[in-house]
Amino acid sequence: MDVVIRYDGAFYSDIDERPVEEQNAFNTAYPIDGTYSYDDFKEHARLALVSAFGKSVKPGTKAIRIEASGNRRNADVIVAFEFRRYYKFNGLYDESHEPGMCFFLSDTTRVANYPNQHCTNLTAKHQATNNNLKPMIRIFKNARSKMIEDGLIADGSAPSYYIEGLLYNVPNPQFVGDYQDIFLNILKWLYETKDKTKFVTANRQYYLLRDNSETCWAIADGNNLSTPR
Repeated sequence: MDVVIRYDGAFYSDIDERPVEEQNAFNTAYPIDGTYSYDDFKEHARLALVSAFGKSVKPGTKAIRIEASGNRRNADVIVAFEFRRYYKFNGLYDESHEPGMCFFLSDTTRVANYPNQHCTNLTAKHQATNNNLKPMIRIFKNARSKMIEDGLIADGSAPSYYIEGLLYNVPNPQFVGDYQDIFLNILKWLYETKDKTKFVTANRQYYLLRDNSETCWAIADGNNLSTPR
């Protein structure tokens, strides 16, 4: 189970990707950086979790782990700040951005994500496929577990987030028939689609398959899961 603790009293942005004049307008509108740092917030969140769960709390590279105990399941807690992906910034009242969240890995790499958009888009896709998307996601996740067990793919090479993104790109007409038919339709379509470079993540903010990116799926890993064997 994943849990997000997000601070919205300040935000990070990708304004450095905008033209210089827009960066200048942004710096004029926001001349002072926030005083509450991500590291401070993460440490305060960790201390609060330790107060509640004691020695079960284990900091990790990406998340704070709360180990299972009794009837309580394992949980990964992501500590995040608000994130804004700007498409335009000419001033406080003339700007456009996509709201999301970001967090930092232990090596200080920043990872941006858009969970609300991810959920909304998958729900719409599920409804558009006659409610067949979510069952197929579960089937593909089960297939992933079997492939890991059989040594066909490496453990950790096909996270659930990317499987959801992969199926999000499959055209709706492939989700017709019983589950066996749909599973085979999807595998056939993925196999015959040689160029997957335009596949997007389910939040529609990034390409799905790119190497050397914390927000994208390594190309070889994506192909390994989607290639029939």
